[in-house]
Amino acid sequence: MSSVSSQPLPPLQMLRQRRLALAATSVGNLLEQYDNLIYAYSATTLATLFFPSDSPTSGALSTFAVFAVGFFARPIGTVVFGHIGDRYGRRPALFISVVLMGLTTALIGCLPTNDTAGMLAPTLLVVLRLIQGFAVAGEWAGSAAMLVEFAPEGKRGLFGSFNQVSTAAGFLLAAAVIAINTAVFPSDAMLSFGWRVPFLLGAVTAIVAAFLRFGLEETPAFAEQESETAPRTSPLRTAFAHQKAAMLRGFCFTVGWTVAYFFFLTYLPTYLRTEAEVAEGVVNASTLVGLSVLTTSIVIFGLWSDRIGRKKLMLTGAAGFVLLSFPIMALLDTGSTAAVYTGQIIIALCLGCISGPGPAALAELFPTSVRYSALGIGYNFAVMAFGGTAAFLASGIVAATGTPLAVAILPTTAALVTLVTVYVMPESYRSPLR
Repeated sequence: MSSVSSQPLPPLQMLRQRRLALAATSVGNLLEQYDNLIYAYSATTLATLFFPSDSPTSGALSTFAVFAVGFFARPIGTVVFGHIGDRYGRRPALFISVVLMGLTTALIGCLPTNDTAGMLAPTLLVVLRLIQGFAVAGEWAGSAAMLVEFAPEGKRGLFGSFNQVSTAAGFLLAAAVIAINTAVFPSDAMLSFGWRVPFLLGAVTAIVAAFLRFGLEETPAFAEQESETAPRTSPLRTAFAHQKAAMLRGFCFTVGWTVAYFFFLTYLPTYLRTEAEVAEGVVNASTLVGLSVLTTSIVIFGLWSDRIGRKKLMLTGAAGFVLLSFPIMALLDTGSTAAVYTGQIIIALCLGCISGPGPAALAELFPTSVRYSALGIGYNFAVMAFGGTAAFLASGIVAATGTPLAVAILPTTAALVTLVTVYVMPESYRSPLR
């Protein structure tokens, strides 16, 4: 990887670097979500293999608890990768994170199960999820910063939206791989080997992302500020000294966003199968349709936010979840095929309104000198506290109340926090990047 240079890139080289940045950050971010979703979508199988129990609910709770464990490594990863990203550049931080993500995903696919290794099997699973969570902490904030900093004037919303397009694409790829895997492997073969295939495939994506990132230049914004200021020995300390209010806004904004993502896109397939008793084929197909709509809408809303502003769209999405979470869950609970497809599409459009402008809006809260660290703190701590635990809490609510629809209180309450936060956030789409 080349060194940081304060010299502006020639126009043709800048165009190439922008394209490479879009590809490199998107593939890595796709891998992050693919890793999470492969685990979540495999929850039923993993519960049988690693947490055998007479109670399906107990096995699911254990599996989702391990899913949540990975998120608790994010604070350490946020500090480490934020320091690297703001002190030495976005490129090295993003390169290291994607290599670690790919390695841990592949190793999960190689783990022994409870039948062959006893308690060692779930222990190793926990360790790998912790390492995975550490690596993932450097991914979202870094890719959002890089995309926004590479964006041409007036196109930060569009460029930033690719951070979330790749997120949705990771969900979409995971859903497609699980659907194909389920169709190809009979139940016995799935338990013996088939469950490993999606995890091993994740390593391929990591290799592609690492190759692309190796050829990236540093972002123009980072290179410029490096030439103008003395190196910062502690970007994190600077962020806490001067950006506390902005980090709090970033945290609160992310609360409803992350709960919506992880509730509706990781827990919902399990809910449809176990509580609404929807056929496996309908669950998989409707999930693919919803994710396709989400992927398309993110780009449209990201582009639109460069023209009409970020706040209008984000307020619409947050208000949608506040008002519609209970009706959506009631609709899905009917088990009707038409209702399931309709609910998935409504969810996708509400998420798209937040996810399109969201990365640019968050990145614009912070100056370049501490953007990686400050953005990572706000975003990752919210994801750790509310995103990683959403599926676990939802499973617990169902088990404790015996009322499946009660789970809708999670996205409703979280979205209210985001709604209030967006309302008081400054509109930033016309302001120059600091």
